[in-house]
Amino acid sequence: MKRLIEADDISRKVVELGKQIAIDYRDRPLTILGVLTGSIVLLSDLIRAIDLPLKVGLIQASSYRGKTTTAGELTVNTELVPDIADRDVLLVDDIFDTGQTLDALSNSVGKMNPSSLRSAVLLWKEGRRQVDRTPDYHCFRIPDAFVVGYGLDYNDEYRHLPFVAALEDDEL
Repeated sequence: MKRLIEADDISRKVVELGKQIAIDYRDRPLTILGVLTGSIVLLSDLIRAIDLPLKVGLIQASSYRGKTTTAGELTVNTELVPDIADRDVLLVDDIFDTGQTLDALSNSVGKMNPSSLRSAVLLWKEGRRQVDRTPDYHCFRIPDAFVVGYGLDYNDEYRHLPFVAALEDDEL
């Protein structure tokens, strides 16, 4: 595997993102929805970097199963989403790839009547977008590669890595 982003760089960018979010949402009722499972590491670090009272919820979206590296049918589960009516909502996900997941999640969450809805991702993969929507916040732009670490996985492995790396073809 080839390291793309080191742990110290991730930590620094997540803190910067948290400070910007705190400024942008000062005196507003914020709920952060982490997208399971890939965003858990980012969600944990980010909520500690946001110096505001906030609520945290989870939403599940999945389009990858097992050892596949191409997306299948997207499923969204909103059972873990708290009441977000009349609250500002920030969707937090690990990666923006084609945008299909962010688009579907935004549509589902939008039906729950939040005051506002924005999104934040750790990684924005270049050259893959297939929708008009883009993340409101991101930490890093990366090349089109299959990446793991800092919550991102391949076949439910590698999430524990403190850095982000691209897997080589023979590792897939």
